[in-house]
Amino acid sequence: MSPRIAFQGELGAYGHEACVTARPDFDPLPCSTFEAAIEAVRTGKAELGMIAVENSTYGRVADVHSLLPQSGLHIVDETFVRVHINLLGKPEAQLADIKEAHGHPVILPQCSQFLRTNSITGVTSSDNARAAREVAAGGDVTVAALASELAAGIYGLKVLARHIEDNARNTTRFLIMSREPDYTRRGDYGMMTSFVFRVRNIPAALYKAMGGFATNGVNMTKLESYMVGGDFTATQFYAEIEGHPDDANVQLALEELGYFTDHLLVMGVYPSAARRHEGKIE
Repeated sequence: MSPRIAFQGELGAYGHEACVTARPDFDPLPCSTFEAAIEAVRTGKAELGMIAVENSTYGRVADVHSLLPQSGLHIVDETFVRVHINLLGKPEAQLADIKEAHGHPVILPQCSQFLRTNSITGVTSSDNARAAREVAAGGDVTVAALASELAAGIYGLKVLARHIEDNARNTTRFLIMSREPDYTRRGDYGMMTSFVFRVRNIPAALYKAMGGFATNGVNMTKLESYMVGGDFTATQFYAEIEGHPDDANVQLALEELGYFTDHLLVMGVYPSAARRHEGKIE
């Protein structure tokens, strides 16, 4: 039996596409929510989890960064999926027939120009692949789905229009999660370290905490904040840096960070994806 990798969504979702691309030797395990995908890994139903964290057009995926620190899982890899949005209809449908296009709330704004141009109303669905499945099961040729070509093949739909996204470089980043960390690898393009922290309640604590990365030449590629437990006075930060905790400069930077924080948790150490280093995303 092949190992399994859990993802949020139904078969044909972009998370499924990420699984097929990044871990083709794993069997994809669809889950209804990100929480369910994380739980599948935590309980052993799956060996890995494929978790979407941000989109180049829409921004970060809501609530995911607040879920990860509580998951007990570790980031072991990252992958980027070029999100090609397609209009999928019944086999007998034509583009001119379509009045409604169903898709996830994240995907609707990403192809709003195409929808306006073709006088198509966007309708919210909980999942793009689910929208494709429901279009296939329904009998209305005026209803289409916004989804991947993978979904078209799975559900027997016709691609009425390809690559209709407004942004030609529309890309989603996924993190691959595991029950166990792996600090032994060294990637061809360097390493990334992800961590969360909370600063101490002293003046200029965040400014001072960040100073160690600058003085030690560590490039911070991401710093995001979010509330903890709905409390406006408790803010947690999620950060990503280039480098490995065993690197001397990273060690010094994290040591200095520790002086100004009351909580620091390394979420994962993993190879930097090749797509980070390409001049453009095709």
